[in-house]
Amino acid sequence: MVEKTRGRKEEVVTREYTINLHKRLHGCTFKKKAPKAIKEIRKFAEKAMGTKDVRVDVKLNKHIWSRGIRSVPRRIRVRIARKRNDDEDAKEELYSLVTVAEIPAEGLKGLGTKPIDDDDE
Repeated sequence: MVEKTRGRKEEVVTREYTINLHKRLHGCTFKKKAPKAIKEIRKFAEKAMGTKDVRVDVKLNKHIWSRGIRSVPRRIRVRIARKRNDDEDAKEELYSLVTVAEIPAEGLKGLGTKPIDDDDE
């Protein structure tokens, strides 16, 4: 059974977030920036969706590493989907899938958290 922390954490939902990696990687040595960015994205998704099982998409990983280990993007727009775990012997009932979202031409300014309907995908 999934623990209820704040509100309902058992429904399947998809949301888009802008993550400020710049502030989360402040003080991190340059040889560890990209791995630390992936860990911070996992931590963000775990807190936002309330699931321990967080899976990072390959395209998101490539986007983070696209400019090398030390030139990580300052902000990134991600789509986090909380889904049911179909595996019978899984510890968790739900998992979160983090993918990279398309960035609008006008930039990331003013974009907040946006719920995504399932028919949009």
